[in-house]
Amino acid sequence: MRKLYNKHPYTRIKNKENEAWAGYEAIASVIQAAVANKNQRKTIIVVECYPGVRQEEIISGLVASLAPALVVRSEDAAMEPSEVDRIVERYMTDDRVFGYMAPFRIDEFYDSDKIDGVRRLLDTAKDGITIVIGFGASLITNGDIIVYADLARWEIQQRYRAKEIGNWRMNRIENDILRLYKRGFFFEWRMADRLKKSLLGRIDFYLDTNVKDEPKMVTRQALFAGFAQTASQPFRLVPYFDPGVWGGTWLEANIELPKKEQPYAWGFDGVPEENSLYFQYGDVRLELPALNLVFFESVKLLGDRVYSRFGAEFPIRFDFLDTVGGQNLSLQVHPTTEYIREFFGMTYTQDESYYILDAEPGAVVYLGLKDGVEPEAMVADLHKAQEGDFTFPAEKYVNVYPAAKHDHFLIPAGTVHCSATGCMVLEISATPYIFTFKLWDWDRLGLDGKPRPIHVEHGSKVIQWDRKTDWTTSECVNRVTTVAEGEDWKQERTGMHALQFIETHRFWFSAPVMHEGNGSVQMLNLVEGEEATIESPTGSFEQFVVRFAETFIIPASVEAYTIRPSGPSEGKTVGIIKAYVRP
Repeated sequence: MRKLYNKHPYTRIKNKENEAWAGYEAIASVIQAAVANKNQRKTIIVVECYPGVRQEEIISGLVASLAPALVVRSEDAAMEPSEVDRIVERYMTDDRVFGYMAPFRIDEFYDSDKIDGVRRLLDTAKDGITIVIGFGASLITNGDIIVYADLARWEIQQRYRAKEIGNWRMNRIENDILRLYKRGFFFEWRMADRLKKSLLGRIDFYLDTNVKDEPKMVTRQALFAGFAQTASQPFRLVPYFDPGVWGGTWLEANIELPKKEQPYAWGFDGVPEENSLYFQYGDVRLELPALNLVFFESVKLLGDRVYSRFGAEFPIRFDFLDTVGGQNLSLQVHPTTEYIREFFGMTYTQDESYYILDAEPGAVVYLGLKDGVEPEAMVADLHKAQEGDFTFPAEKYVNVYPAAKHDHFLIPAGTVHCSATGCMVLEISATPYIFTFKLWDWDRLGLDGKPRPIHVEHGSKVIQWDRKTDWTTSECVNRVTTVAEGEDWKQERTGMHALQFIETHRFWFSAPVMHEGNGSVQMLNLVEGEEATIESPTGSFEQFVVRFAETFIIPASVEAYTIRPSGPSEGKTVGIIKAYVRP
């Protein structure tokens, strides 16, 4: 039987099986033991929460066993929502999608007089246990025991969509998913991550709150052991898949996804800012944001060179765009580095490429401008199309290239592009993926029945109008050169463009091939063949198996590794594409 894409990859953490617990009863018992070890009349338990955590669930889950004398919700000492809105307003902008990266820290949104009042309350509390819980709970008191309650960013988005939660300290109810996400992305999550980075190294316990009423908890030591182990070996992120108005059928058919009312458009299995990790401790599976690994094992994961350039950010992402049996993506362009820095506060932009993982006959990609295009005329037609009763003549202005399996299209920022129907794209790009300026959306509405946001004003300012047919054809379409080859292997450079910081190489092989670390984290995908196995020539990590279309990460700390066809692919030729940051 064919081995299919693994939708639940995990890393089994060694020697920490006894430091992980599941369920509130077991978790409360462990915390109670920690309280007893303090051997003091009063014990304060601080439960610091990432925005979106179900705080009332945690309180209910712990109170029955711990019987606290007092429960304090720290956010009662936070500023009033209207004041928070006033402070962050200029960073949010009026746009549905784009804001500006906010520089705030959580203490800027707490009222010092209210904090003093809560502290006086703690001083006069009865003997026994006091629980202080909330986003910012650690500002109120250092506490005696610190629990950090966390959840994955994808889970936060699901709670937005279900209207279970809104934005933190927002004065009005927001039902627009794009605006909810925007405030999270540009404000809340940045602030919460700053707090997390400063706090996690001194917590006592880490609490996974992703699944309702099914908490998991590990000690700080077990958590950081998981970070250290994962940053020393190949690993995969936990993928997720999302419907979209232009979605196709390839993901559902090839990854065995449950049917949805709308077809799957996106697959995310290589985006550490969005994806999570599974750490397996004995019988307990902990889910945590993959960003935690980036924050706390930056150098081992990214490498000194990459870390010195980007800081604790993962600069590469792989994701899927499925239009097989679906529709065209929106015609779009990404901002230049100067533009994204000035208008959105980002330090680098979304250079990208389309690697065609599969394609139907007749599939095409729109890329670059045709010769003779007049900017004023194209922008006027884009505006006219937005006003209605006019269909933008895309093929009048944009080149159309045939797309076949294993083609590679390079898309430096400022290049007009989109995948058309019939393509299964492995998108390889820099990380700031939210910054897509849609120019035209083929006369359609979004899944919410509203027009999808179009950004002609932004887009027209970043289009590189000199990227015409000859330039695009020679610079961006299948720039494949052979780097080295042997009897049963070949290494090809497929890009990316000289204007982009990501390098991509493709390897074809039917026997083991040695790969050297190059000082950069490496992200790879098995683009041809059913299975391959990654091994350490020194035995520094266990064998790691990947299957067709699976993205996996090799940390910079791995100095060398081999990849060989295995299982049903043994003796056959398989293909891997690898991306890393250029020296």
